[in-house]
Amino acid sequence: MHVLVGDIGGTKTALGVYESTSTGGYKTVAEKIFASQEHESLLAVLKKFLPTISSTRSLDAAVFSVAGPVQNGICSTTNLPWVISEHELSASLNAPVALINDFHAVALGVLELPPASLHGLQSGTRDPRGVYAVIGAGTGLGEAVALTLDNGGVRVLPGEGGHSDFAPRNEIEWRLAQFLGKKGEHVSVERVVSGMGLSSLYDFVVSAGLAPDDPETRRRFAAESHGAVIASRVKEDPAAAKALSLFVSAYGAEAGNLALKVLPTGGLYIAGGIAARLVDQLDWAAFMRSFCDKGRMSQLLKSIPVAVVREANVGLLGARAHAAVLWRSRTLH
Repeated sequence: MHVLVGDIGGTKTALGVYESTSTGGYKTVAEKIFASQEHESLLAVLKKFLPTISSTRSLDAAVFSVAGPVQNGICSTTNLPWVISEHELSASLNAPVALINDFHAVALGVLELPPASLHGLQSGTRDPRGVYAVIGAGTGLGEAVALTLDNGGVRVLPGEGGHSDFAPRNEIEWRLAQFLGKKGEHVSVERVVSGMGLSSLYDFVVSAGLAPDDPETRRRFAAESHGAVIASRVKEDPAAAKALSLFVSAYGAEAGNLALKVLPTGGLYIAGGIAARLVDQLDWAAFMRSFCDKGRMSQLLKSIPVAVVREANVGLLGARAHAAVLWRSRTLH
């Protein structure tokens, strides 16, 4: 089996070509990451990537996980001006193609991870046959739920939970919601819990007088990712520290909201680029306090297993697993 997979986000597009081995694993033929914003379409990225691959084998299948809802084989990406079509890609690649939501891929990918790629936050009581859920902040905020089927397979229920309403829990968060909604815009939880949310949180902290602006942080904003700058400046810049604290608290609260809605007795996994990069820097104790702070349901949430996904390429792993299913289904028919 020779497959092409991709994980397409608002910041980066990760691509990989893999061959299955006789031992049941995969051999990496090629992997590369592209800056999404620097390209006009996924096809433009593929035209740069595919000629660099030395393999002469034709593709058996291709799967692309995309940040946005997939409907009838088409996705208009949420944080990119791209429209991606299964039909168009299949014609270009001369292979069967599937588009899946990026957190559909993450939900499949967590099943491919070794224990060392998970950082446990709460052991809980795991039901191996139970529902499990994934949530992750990166450029935006993704969420998905998965059901373990009787035949050993998995059915993923992707969603767009990151675009549900942000729910303030205290005076500062009410002020934050007013700050974000001052132009009459919808204040979704993604506006707070994401890379772009971190930037907005910094602006809010300064505007609300919670901490002074920092010239060095602002200088670095001009050339670097705002979220990465804020995370790196928490010791020197009180506004960065406060912004990151608000982010972690809101992140934990939203993870708890997801857990209440689906009761993931099979585990809740925190994925996304921010968690993978900052797993050793974020205040996970504060995250878990917000996660469990649900009144009469607090004890219930303390029984849910929670872990952080350290593997940044979990979406690629999930897309690859889906490609194998796509290839087998085509082979059988």
